[in-house]
Amino acid sequence: MSCTLLSSPLQGFTDFKFRNAFNHYFGGVDTFYAPYIRLDGKLLIKSSYQRDLQLENNTTLEVIPQIMTNDVDEFLFVVKYVQELGYKELNWNLGCPYPMVTKRGMGSGLISDVEKINAILDRVHSETDIIVSMKMRMGYENSDEILKALPMLDRYPLKNIAIHARIGKQLYKGGVDLNAFQRCLDLSHHKIYYNGDITSVSVFKEMQERFPMIDHWMIGRGLIADPFLPQMIKNNSTLYPDDRWGIFSEFHETIFSAYDLALSGPTPIRMKMLGFWEYFSQSFSNPQKVYKKIKKAKDVSAYKVAVKEILNLERQFDKG
Repeated sequence: MSCTLLSSPLQGFTDFKFRNAFNHYFGGVDTFYAPYIRLDGKLLIKSSYQRDLQLENNTTLEVIPQIMTNDVDEFLFVVKYVQELGYKELNWNLGCPYPMVTKRGMGSGLISDVEKINAILDRVHSETDIIVSMKMRMGYENSDEILKALPMLDRYPLKNIAIHARIGKQLYKGGVDLNAFQRCLDLSHHKIYYNGDITSVSVFKEMQERFPMIDHWMIGRGLIADPFLPQMIKNNSTLYPDDRWGIFSEFHETIFSAYDLALSGPTPIRMKMLGFWEYFSQSFSNPQKVYKKIKKAKDVSAYKVAVKEILNLERQFDKG
């Protein structure tokens, strides 16, 4: 069975610089979701959001913009903005688990408010022709929340609902709830995409066997932790390329240079890359040691030395 792989948006990570480099060096992802646009009551698109969605920055990829809001006027404003850029679909984030979002009744904190979701979707579908898709968790407090929302969502011609099989208050702790995800499949008439803890080819195969009706799979943190994973899934192979660390090194250099140009000063670029290495390190033979080495690098030159040493050690490790 063929599968479509999608990159789940991760705020602070999967912007156009990362997406373009990822697509060039690794491939395997059919569609990228851009990190969400959030307006916070002001009908103004921040310049960082504008850069991320400008067509000249997304020439080789299929990219779908995303919105985070609980306000219909904000939703309609962003619809107009993305349509003027040429986008035909807008994804609505009801999945973000972080307290600074959920406490304001957005992201997964909105799932329990079925009436508000309905009111927003009603106006968006009656006043615009944008294609709407959803990204959701099971709920914030418990997985019954999504079960109450799904029958209402059946009223609307949503393109799909991507469901991360956790509740919001878990953040990324604990396991995914596959039984609850199955209940969503049984209840909804919409096309459902699966999201959550796809971290290896073997895990992906287990998920495929568990949910044979799913043909769209969304990968978030696993895609950053192991950038080779999507193409390996597509190839149905657990073998890495012979020049694995050479490819990774070029990719790393590309994103480092891009962010270094965009950020001002040595501290922001170091902190930016430290965030990436929290994920990257998971694919190395000694993740804790690798991350600790990166963390100890207190300036850019020390950071570059650390990266070089880490990659050389990994090459030696692979040779046995």
